[in-house]
Amino acid sequence: MNLRVLINAALLIMLLMPACTTINQDVAVAPTAARGERVDLPDGGQLLGGRHFTVLVEGQGRDVVLIPGLSTPRSVWDATRRQLKSRYRLHIIQIRGFGDAPMAERNGPLLEPFIRELTDYVDDEIVDHNNRQKALIIGHSLGGLAALKMAAVYPQGVEKAMIIDSLPFFGLLFSPDMTVETLQPQAAAMRDALVARGNSEADEQTLQRMARSETGRQQVAAWARSADTAAMAQLSYDLMTTDVRPLLPEISVPVTLLYPVDADIMSETRIKPMYEAAFAGARTVTFDKVDDSRHFIMLDQPEAFAAAVEQFLGSSQR
Repeated sequence: MNLRVLINAALLIMLLMPACTTINQDVAVAPTAARGERVDLPDGGQLLGGRHFTVLVEGQGRDVVLIPGLSTPRSVWDATRRQLKSRYRLHIIQIRGFGDAPMAERNGPLLEPFIRELTDYVDDEIVDHNNRQKALIIGHSLGGLAALKMAAVYPQGVEKAMIIDSLPFFGLLFSPDMTVETLQPQAAAMRDALVARGNSEADEQTLQRMARSETGRQQVAAWARSADTAAMAQLSYDLMTTDVRPLLPEISVPVTLLYPVDADIMSETRIKPMYEAAFAGARTVTFDKVDDSRHFIMLDQPEAFAAAVEQFLGSSQR
C-alpha cells in the first residue's frame, strides 16, 4: 500500500463525520471554555470546558449526548439540535481543534484519553446529577466508535447508543483481514506524512464518497481545511489502531447501527454483509439503513435521518 493511498484512505477516515444543512465555506471559531470553566450563554445554555473537548449543554428533558467525527465543529449537529432541544437536554461535544483552539498536548494518544474523559463527563454531569438516570448516546464515525466503547465498558451510564456509519475497527476499510499489528506501521507513516504536509486538504475522490451534493462536498472540504492537522493526524492514527471488536460480546445495552446505501458507491448486497461481519460478536446490535445516501446521512437524507433519530429516542424510558 503506497503512501498516497494511505493518505487518501486516512482522509476518508478523518472525514467520516456528521453534517448539517447549513453550508459555510469557512468555519468560524466559536466561543469556547477553558478546562474546568463553565460559561453561561445568553440563550440559557452553558459551555463546559474539558481537556480534550468542550460541551454545549442546552434544552430540558432526558439527557442526549451528541458526538461528532473528526475535523467537525459542533455546528454539524445544528439540525438535530433544532429537532430535539425543546424535548431533551442535549450535550453537544466538540473536540478541541475542530472549531476552537487545539489542545496543548496532541502528539501522543488522543482517542483513548478522549473516551475516558467523555465517560467521566457522562458519569459526573449526567448520571450523578440525575438520580443515576442513564444517558442516550448518538455518535458518528469517530463519535460512533467512542459511543460503542462506552456502551461496552460503561453500561451503568449508557441506556443505549446509536452508531452512525461507523465500524468497531476502521482497519476493515483497508481489508477484511487487516489487524492492528499489520496496519500500525502504515498508520504511523500516514500520521507522520500528514504532519509533515501541514494541511488536511481532501481530494475530489475522497469528497465524492462523503456526500452526494456539491454543496455537501464543499462543506466537508471546508471543515477539513479548518481543522488542526496535528490533532487530525494523531486521532486518525488512533482510529486506525483501535479495535473494539473484542469488547462487542460485553455490550448488554441496545445499539442501533445506522448505515447509508448508495448504489453508485456500494450496493446493499455488499455493504450490509460488511457491517454484519464487523459486528458479528455483538448480541444487542440492530441494523437500519438509509437509501440514496453516502456517509453524510443527515445531509443527503435529512428527513430520513431525523426520523431514525426519533425512532431511536422514542423507545427510551421517560
